[in-house]
Amino acid sequence: MGYKIKEFRKKRNMSQEALAKKSGVCRATISALENGTERITSTKTLLSLARALDTTVDNIFFDDNV
Repeated sequence: MGYKIKEFRKKRNMSQEALAKKSGVCRATISALENGTERITSTKTLLSLARALDTTVDNIFFDDNV
């Protein structure tokens, strides 16, 4: 899942800091998710990230055409 968040973020030319500001999720959490050091997160965090990336949680998990 984390690598997909990173792919969506990069496709939108966003830094982790910009995503953090837009989503309200701290940059350290975003970094940990993207790097796979954190594998568990809340539904609220996933929803916040998906909204900030203009996508859905389903797309983050299932879309192979980022």
